[in-house]
Amino acid sequence: MLQSGKAVKVTIYLSDGAMHHHVPVYTSLLDFLYRSGVAGATVIKGVAGFGAAHRMHAAHILEISDYLPIQIEFIESREKVDAVLPELQKRIDSGLIEVQETTILMPEKK
Repeated sequence: MLQSGKAVKVTIYLSDGAMHHHVPVYTSLLDFLYRSGVAGATVIKGVAGFGAAHRMHAAHILEISDYLPIQIEFIESREKVDAVLPELQKRIDSGLIEVQETTILMPEKK
């Protein structure tokens, strides 16, 4: 369980069309993080964006794009991040992993 203090925030940037063994990469990563005991993770789907290839992708009312941006974010201890990072890097063919030091404050229990 996370406690107030120093921690590491990891943000993974993907396309929702990215697949690994016929499964969306983001679902595979979320399942891996869950099984690895990460305290929590959030998947966020963007409405528009572009990546390294500079192709613009956007959701429109009449069409749904398979290449919209996806972010997976989680905050964990440095030790836990160091343990899961090699596997995350293996599972992501195209995308980006951002790792940054942070400080978390847990609410006081009443």
